[in-house]
Amino acid sequence: MSEEIKHECGLALIRLLKPLDYYIEKYGTALYGINKLYLLMEKQHNRGQDGAGVVTIKLNSEPGKRYIARYRSNTSTPIRDIFGKIFRKYAKAERQNPSLLQDADWLKSNIGFCGELLLGHLRYGTHGKNRIETCHPFLRQNNWKSRNLVLAGNFNMTNTDEQFEYLVGLGQYPKEKSDTVTVLEKIGHFLDEENKNLFNQYKDQGCTGSEISELIFENINIQNILTQSAKTWDGGYAMAGLLGHGDAFVMRDPSGIRPVHYYADDEVVVVTSERPPIQTSFNIPIEKINEIKPGHALIIKTNGTVNEVQIKQPTERKSCSFERVYFSRGTDSDIYKERKTLGRLLVPAVMKAINNDFKNTVFSYIPNTAEVAFQGMVDGFREALSNLKNREARHSQNGDISNELKDLLTLKIRIEKICVKDVKLRTFITEDASRNDMVQHVYDVTYGVVQPNDILVILDDSIVRGTTLEQSILKILDRLGPKKIIIVSSAPQIRYPDCYGIDMSKMKDFIAFRAMIELMKETKKEALLDKVYALCKDHDYKKNPEPQNYVKELFHQYTDEEISAKISEIVKVPEINAEVQIIYQSIDNLHKACPNHTGDWYFSGNYPTPGGNKVCNKAFLNYMEGIEERAY
Repeated sequence: MSEEIKHECGLALIRLLKPLDYYIEKYGTALYGINKLYLLMEKQHNRGQDGAGVVTIKLNSEPGKRYIARYRSNTSTPIRDIFGKIFRKYAKAERQNPSLLQDADWLKSNIGFCGELLLGHLRYGTHGKNRIETCHPFLRQNNWKSRNLVLAGNFNMTNTDEQFEYLVGLGQYPKEKSDTVTVLEKIGHFLDEENKNLFNQYKDQGCTGSEISELIFENINIQNILTQSAKTWDGGYAMAGLLGHGDAFVMRDPSGIRPVHYYADDEVVVVTSERPPIQTSFNIPIEKINEIKPGHALIIKTNGTVNEVQIKQPTERKSCSFERVYFSRGTDSDIYKERKTLGRLLVPAVMKAINNDFKNTVFSYIPNTAEVAFQGMVDGFREALSNLKNREARHSQNGDISNELKDLLTLKIRIEKICVKDVKLRTFITEDASRNDMVQHVYDVTYGVVQPNDILVILDDSIVRGTTLEQSILKILDRLGPKKIIIVSSAPQIRYPDCYGIDMSKMKDFIAFRAMIELMKETKKEALLDKVYALCKDHDYKKNPEPQNYVKELFHQYTDEEISAKISEIVKVPEINAEVQIIYQSIDNLHKACPNHTGDWYFSGNYPTPGGNKVCNKAFLNYMEGIEERAY
C-alpha cells in the first residue's frame, strides 16, 4: 500500500507451564519467557508502531510482593524502549552477583517482569490518539487478586455508545467513552459479579478469607464471565486478558474478523495475531499451530489446563481479506500463495490494457509489500508470453523464421525497480494536515530505464485515498517520460468504511467514493444522493437495530469499469503528460485467491455485523452534512 493506513494491532501472549527453574536448567536463562515475548513482538512490529506495552504476572506470589509489572511506551521505538528497561533490571542484578540470575526464587522476589504469564501488545492508533494512556495493555486494579484484570486487544466495537450506556445504567462512572475502556469495564463488571457470588457461596460454607481466595482462583468461571460480557458486543475483536491470580484468556469475535493463532505443548502456551512469529520464535511446524475458532475463547487456567470454549454463537465466517492482501506479513505460507495468485489473476486485464505489447512495457511495483503479488503477476506474464511465442511459431510457414518472429522469440518481460521509497522519509503519515505535504517527497525513481514510447505498469497492493497517486507517485513517474502509466491494484476498489480495526472511516477520503460522486453529477443522478441520505437519516435503530446498507444503491448505478475510469481521470492532474489508467482487482478474483477469508465489506458493502451497516450509513450522513468525524 503506497498510502499508509493504520490498522490491526498485534497480540503476543505466553504462559510458561513449568516452574522458572525448569527454563533456567534447560535453556540456561531465567529470561526465556521475556526473550520469547520480545521475539514475538518484533516479528509482528508490522502490526503496530505507534506504541507498545508489556505485562507480566508472577504466579503464587507472597502477599506484600508486587506480582503485576507493566511497561508501556509511545516513543518512536516502543519495543526497544520497553525491553531495554526490562533487560536493564537483569543487567543490574548480574553486575551485583551473576549467580543471582540462576536463582529463580530470588528473581521472583526481587526482579520485575519475571513472571510466568506474559502479555505484549503492539498498537496502531486508528484514530489519531497517541498518548501513553491509550497504549495497551490496560489494567483494572484491585486489592483482591482475582479481581485484577489486564486487557489488550486488536479490536474495534461498532456499538460503544450502547455499551457505555449499559455501564452508566449499572451506576458506574466510566472515565472515558472509548471501546477499550468500555470493554475493560464490561468484563470487569462480570468479573466482580463472579467473585462476589463465589465469595458468598464459600463464606456461607464457613470457609476463611484465605481459603475463599484459593477456592475462587480454582473455580472462577472465565467462560461465563466472557459469555455475559460479550453478549451485546458488535465488532471485530481478538483480545487477551489476564487475571491477577494467573488465569488467562484470548477471545475472538463470532465472524472471525480478526486473526489469532496459538500453540501449546507441555512447556508453553503461545498466542499471536499471526502464525509466522510462533513458527520462527519457537521453531514450530505450521501444522501444529491452531486458529482460535470464531466465537470462542482459549482459556488458560492458573493450574495450566488449556481449553477452547464457545462464548458466542459463531456466525457466517467473514475473516478480514485485507489481512491477506496487505496487513499480515507475507511470510505466512498461505498468504504468500494467496498474494501470488492475486497478482496472477490481474494478468488478463493488464494484457488488454497494454494490447499485448510486451516489447514496450516496463513492469514494476510499489511498495515492498506488493512484491509477492508482483511475482505472481510476472509469472503470469511469462506464461502468457511463452504461449504467444509458441502460437506464433506454430503459425510460421515452411519453417521460415521472420525477423518479427525472431524478435518475439528473444523477447523477455522487462522488470525494473522503478520507484523506491526514501527510507529517511519513511513514516506513518495519518494526520490529515501533514499527509498531503509529505507524500510529495516520499518516493524516488530510477532514471534512464523507461523510453519515450514505453508503457509503465506499476503494481500496488491497494489504493485507498488516491492521495499518494495524485500528489506524488504519478507526478514523479511522469518525469520518466512514458507514453502511458498503468497503476494496478491487487485489491478491489475500497468503497466503504471499515469499523473493525482499520483507519478507513471517512467516505470522502476514498478515491472510489469520490469517483462515484463525480459520476452522479455527470449523469444527473444527484437526487439519488438525497434519497439515500433520507433513508439513512430516517432509519429508527431502536425499532429496527439491523438496518441495510443504503449506500450500496449509489455504487450499484455504475460498473466497476466506469468507476475505475473516473478514478483514472481524477488522479491525472493537468501537469501529467502520460495517459493514465487504473486497474483494480475484481471481488470475484479476490475470493478465488483468498477463499477462506471472505470478509470484503470495504469492497462490497456486505458487513458481517449489523453495526457495520449502521456505521456505513452514519458515515454517509456525515459526508452529506459535512461532518468531519468518524462514524463510530
